[in-house]
Amino acid sequence: MKTKTTLGTFVLGIVLVCAAAPARAATTCHLTFHLEGWSAFYKTAHGSGRVACDNGQARTVVLRTTGGGLTVGRSAISGRGEFSPVGDVREIYGKYANAEAHAGAVRSSAAQVVTKGTVSLAFSGTGEGVDLGFDFGKFVIAPAAHGSRRRH
Repeated sequence: MKTKTTLGTFVLGIVLVCAAAPARAATTCHLTFHLEGWSAFYKTAHGSGRVACDNGQARTVVLRTTGGGLTVGRSAISGRGEFSPVGDVREIYGKYANAEAHAGAVRSSAAQVVTKGTVSLAFSGTGEGVDLGFDFGKFVIAPAAHGSRRRH
């Protein structure tokens, strides 16, 4: 009987320790970025940025967006964004779906929300260029190569 009690206490202890193990705490990450691109029915833009999280994690990233629609122009945009809470900064990498309406002459601006599964990014920026239209496509965030010096 004592063996069963000891074994039961041991199993209960393991269950309590596992249940008490902290789940990865969510953190909020912010993006500062610079994008330059053009469009003529097909849209493409490339740039770079820096992601900094409330938990101290930070990464330099490469940004790319491609898509198509009724769009024409050329612009350079710099801005800021905020991600939905994530457990780790690496969760921000990947392909996001996006849809955008944009207009500008000399001074351009952009604001949009892109999403990838449970991770979303809301961002906005201002810059220079001439652009008009709407498009759909993808927005990609990838780790920057080590030693790369891109402006953001």
